[in-house]
Amino acid sequence: MRHHMRHVFLSIFLFFLLVVPSSALATRIKDIAKLEGVRSNQLVGYGLVIGLDGSGDSASTQFTVQSLVNMMERLGVTVDRSAVKVDNVAAVIVTAKLPPFSKPGSGIDVSVSSIGDADSLVGGTLMMTPLKGPDGNVYAVAQGPLVVGALAFGGDGAKVQKNHPTVGRIPGGALVEREVSLPLADLKQMTYRLNQSDFTTVIRMTQAINDRFGAGVASARDGGSLDVEVPGEYVGRIVDFAAALEVLEVVPDTGARIVVNEKTGTIVMGEDVRIATIAVSHGNLSLIISESALVSQPEPFGDGETVVVPETSIEVSEDSGNLVVLSRGVSISEVATALNAIGATPRDLIAIFQAIKAAGALHAELVIL
Repeated sequence: MRHHMRHVFLSIFLFFLLVVPSSALATRIKDIAKLEGVRSNQLVGYGLVIGLDGSGDSASTQFTVQSLVNMMERLGVTVDRSAVKVDNVAAVIVTAKLPPFSKPGSGIDVSVSSIGDADSLVGGTLMMTPLKGPDGNVYAVAQGPLVVGALAFGGDGAKVQKNHPTVGRIPGGALVEREVSLPLADLKQMTYRLNQSDFTTVIRMTQAINDRFGAGVASARDGGSLDVEVPGEYVGRIVDFAAALEVLEVVPDTGARIVVNEKTGTIVMGEDVRIATIAVSHGNLSLIISESALVSQPEPFGDGETVVVPETSIEVSEDSGNLVVLSRGVSISEVATALNAIGATPRDLIAIFQAIKAAGALHAELVIL
């Protein structure tokens, strides 16, 4: 009986090995495509941060002085421009993203960045700042105390700074005043756009939608988008239809690509990277130059002079080249194993991949950051 149960558990384990990997590669449509029109909008505004402890803009920052004078006059206070000091005030640019379907009265996060010569925004409070969209209309108004998470102290001789003290955030610091309308209820057709264009992926999405909602519901427009007709049972219920559509799972496909960053020594290779038959040789060349001083001193009571004679030593060493043959169509794991066998460092691998690409043997896109 125990032997029989062992075979049962082994069969179940093998079944999961075969089934789970294939399903794990699938992803939801909502993670690889977006409904056209459902997007965030950038907002920007100019404002003043007050209440700083002498770390604000200097008097030479004219736009800060002008802004403070204008604000005081709007509040009914007449001030002498030449007598205004702005040590506790900083001019800032306020940015935010207006999420889709945001309603008036809802709060959104804002980022506040100094544009003058302020040393720190710690402890400051943002005055009421209108945030405008690309069309010039005000969509939100920001105000409130800043969260900076940094410090900066010191004088002319020394300074201590942690993190970045001239940029802060106000969580929920802006109230939405205008809604970006998107009439979903009247839609008879929707368009989904892929985050990364790919013909194979868009066809797989089309098939998955048609299998779920019926033939002809989805049709691919091009490699980056597809049109979806709203089925009759979902007319007037676009939200329900979008929710049911976006949870469908699709196995996305991407092109073979190698991304390298020579500044950091980072290499990322896709699983579909293949190379043709090629031989790779790698050898390290070391050039060592050292100098030493030889002192030539005359005998006692001699007429000679003490002379310092420099001596230069140059040594050149080169490791023996290791010629590694990579077979046609090898996988990424085999490529990594073969290149690691010749002791190549990340920076060496970048040069090797560039050479393989130049030789026409790399069947992948090489992206250099």
